[in-house]
Amino acid sequence: MNADTALTPIPKSKSPNPLLWSAGAVAFVIAWFVVYGWLVPFSEWAVAILPLDAKSHAYEAAKFFLYDTPKVLMLLTLVVFVMGMVRSFFSPERTRALLAGRREGVGNIAAASLGVFTPFCSCSAIPLFVGFVSAGVPLGVTFSFLIAAPMINEVALGLLFALAGWKVALTYLVFGLSVATLSGWVIGRMHLEGWLEEWVRNVRAGVADLPLTSLTIVDRIKAGIEAVKDIVGRVWIWIIAGIAAGAFIHGYVPADLLASIMGRDSWWSVPAAVVLGVPMYSNAAGIIPVVEALLGKGAALGTVLAFMMSVIALSLPEMIILRKVLSLKLIAVFAGVVATGILSVGFLFNLIFSS
Repeated sequence: MNADTALTPIPKSKSPNPLLWSAGAVAFVIAWFVVYGWLVPFSEWAVAILPLDAKSHAYEAAKFFLYDTPKVLMLLTLVVFVMGMVRSFFSPERTRALLAGRREGVGNIAAASLGVFTPFCSCSAIPLFVGFVSAGVPLGVTFSFLIAAPMINEVALGLLFALAGWKVALTYLVFGLSVATLSGWVIGRMHLEGWLEEWVRNVRAGVADLPLTSLTIVDRIKAGIEAVKDIVGRVWIWIIAGIAAGAFIHGYVPADLLASIMGRDSWWSVPAAVVLGVPMYSNAAGIIPVVEALLGKGAALGTVLAFMMSVIALSLPEMIILRKVLSLKLIAVFAGVVATGILSVGFLFNLIFSS
């Protein structure tokens, strides 16, 4: 390196223009609504050019698939982008700080409510659980958060609102929060801290100091974009699989058969739906199209939502992950308490909407 090169100043990178980024975000939202408005004529055109009889089961299944696939993916993209910006106001450290020191009852409600706005997936359960325990968050409060975060996340609520209406979305929110709050409270009252794995009980890490730097609007827009890349990039295949299952149900499964299995008149339909949902693995976005198709076939709302809750909140893969930090006895208590809450929601929903 010579002297001239050494003295040459390094050009500073230009800081992003917040007005341009804001304008780009607004343009994206406008373009989204324009494209979304053309989905119906597009799907009708796409299915019309297929060599299918308009009265066949295959035609009905294809029509469902060609409309719901872009619709759900677009809804998912918009919801994740917006909530990715909202989520930039939170972090695991800030979440722990908000929950630490909370009493049972109030803490359970706060934790369940916070879970709606901090939708960490089950893969994040291990570091979050350890972080909560190390920060002194009560075990029951921790469980309220861990139940609410995957089950009542923004994707589930946004897609339920768009596909099934605000009444279903609001009722799911209320009952989901109730399950998370009461389940965590019950577990907390049982004082099962001794059933944690020994290495978790030995954790003595303190609460990390919260960063004081504030994010700009550009940072938050970038957070929304990164959320879309991360979440949509990981779940799009589950979305298509869910829509394909929904299309099959919509086109081929007889309404009478589905009503006999998931109808409100069959007392065993709710527990059967929960048992069926536990071994399955899906996320909220992937299961919503199945829910839509089941409801369209006349299945009882409470039974369908019990099935959805069990798939999301009691999936077998999540139990395997939690086994790293919970003893088998504590996992059994957790699953039993949550399953009881889900069954109550299913029966109550069917009772309310059948009257």
